Amino acid sequence: MLDKKINLLERFKELNRPLILDGAMGSLLQQKGIEGDPALWYSKTNLVNSDLIKTIHEDYIKAGADIITTNTFRTNPAAIKLSAQNIDQNDFVKKSIQLALEARADDKIIIAGSNAPAEDCYQKERTIPKYELEYNHKKHIELLWENGADIIWNETQSHWDEIEIIAKFCSANSLPFAVNFYFTESLNLLSGEPLFEAIDFINEFKPDVIGFNCIKPNTFKEYYRKNKIKGNWGFYYNCGAGNINDEHISCGINQLEYINEAKHFLPGNPIFIGSCCGSSPLHTKAIKDYFNEVYRN
Repeated sequence: MLDKKINLLERFKELNRPLILDGAMGSLLQQKGIEGDPALWYSKTNLVNSDLIKTIHEDYIKAGADIITTNTFRTNPAAIKLSAQNIDQNDFVKKSIQLALEARADDKIIIAGSNAPAEDCYQKERTIPKYELEYNHKKHIELLWENGADIIWNETQSHWDEIEIIAKFCSANSLPFAVNFYFTESLNLLSGEPLFEAIDFINEFKPDVIGFNCIKPNTFKEYYRKNKIKGNWGFYYNCGAGNINDEHISCGINQLEYINEAKHFLPGNPIFIGSCCGSSPLHTKAIKDYFNEVYRN
């Protein structure tokens, strides 16, 4: 295990190309026949089949990933409370991050500590009170950082109040962080605000990078066409067939199709490129192989 944190932007400069983010975890486990949990999603697998989680992390690294996302999308306090299971949150997060740390060995792999929305990703209105929302994010972020994450990787964020809590807390505590936005086809957050306003707001807190995740390619292309993205940025598309919020997720965008979509954004100098729901290490390898052609020294 490495004692020193790895800086995402320094690693980007070292490699002189976009960093490769890994792909899906939950939908990949689903496709392997693993049973999820209504509240904990597939983070519970960290406890009941930890070897499989570690193997998937290793598979993504072997495929070429520079950034590994911890399987902590649902290890947050709100999810644990909803599950009504006797789980110690401190141990839960520690175990989850440890699997990613063990998978990277002593390589220069960045561990991105996944911090999800407090409730369901595609839920238009939050139902928990403000004080609980604040506790949820602050506590989870603290545990991710204390247990070894190199960067706080806030994913699928689409509610202004949560984004504000996350940005202020990470900035006030000098934590490296990313905010990855989910947005609608109308190019708004689920809470209603235009995405470009949220990006302008978040940039005031100097995140290491902003990203866009779990959107369909055409939705991102529409935003990219209409707006200049300010600051460091990256993306990871939803590769699932059917609707984004389908309960069962299968691959709907193969590796070649993914590259054909993603390559058009390289002139915009993204900091990272990865893949989201429905993807696998095959998508990661396709990105790596393409980069080996494009970024030859």
